[in-house]
Amino acid sequence: MAKQEKRRKEIKRKLLHKYRLVILNESTFEEKISFKLSRLNVFVTGSLAVIGLIGLTTLLIAFTPLREYIPGYSSTALKRQATELTYKTDSLVGVLDYTNRYLNNIRSVLRGDVGTDSIPTDSMFETFKLDPAGIDLSPIREDSLLRAQVALEDKYNLFETPAADGSKLLYSPLSGPVTQQYDPDSRHFAIDIVAPRDTPIKAVANGTVIFAEWTAATGYVIIIEHKEGLTSVYKHNGSLSKAQGDVVRAGEVVASVGNTGELTTGPHLHFELWKDGRPVNPLNYVDIAE
Repeated sequence: MAKQEKRRKEIKRKLLHKYRLVILNESTFEEKISFKLSRLNVFVTGSLAVIGLIGLTTLLIAFTPLREYIPGYSSTALKRQATELTYKTDSLVGVLDYTNRYLNNIRSVLRGDVGTDSIPTDSMFETFKLDPAGIDLSPIREDSLLRAQVALEDKYNLFETPAADGSKLLYSPLSGPVTQQYDPDSRHFAIDIVAPRDTPIKAVANGTVIFAEWTAATGYVIIIEHKEGLTSVYKHNGSLSKAQGDVVRAGEVVASVGNTGELTTGPHLHFELWKDGRPVNPLNYVDIAE
């Protein structure tokens, strides 16, 4: 016990023993600065200095751009750019998927591929039909006014002019005899209109050219996308007057009659109409004058 007490006193004495640190002039040995130190003071001061240095370094790393130079830390700007690129990538993936599906539809139009196992749309709603006998269908005054206003606005709209069978009339692309009718059973999803070579072919409605190229089977082909899911196709042309991306108006010349492509026997227009990705009889929409 006495030995331990003696040891503690010895340690305390060493820690509290005073030392004098003197800075002298080397030439004159004149005392410039002097400090009274002990081992305890040096230990405490050194510990506080180390702790302060660590704290200052942490603050510099946490709140200044210096952290970007330390491995493992990422730049705030890089994080923001990475987030923006992630959103853009997701958007581009969606656009690419839509574009691929759109191009597949265009390929179907060019090849004339139509699925035969499609279910008629009307049959999906048979179960949900309402009995009109129990519903008051008499129009109110506001409904009558709205109908009159819409009828007046669309009086001269090609898309809103009804034909005799209830379909909508479009501008005739060409005048001439129809030599082959629309026949889906034989996979002829078009009408063939005969006319002299170089006769102008006109757009059936306002739209945008989405395809205008040469194909081996059908020669010069131009495809125009219209509103309401309608697409018009003109094949075996002698030349094209419009390019992909051009905006055309109803009645504007887009091509000329020709005899190009492998699947042709003479100058004529192979004219197709597609509605919501399915072929329709062009004669239900266009009045061809011979």
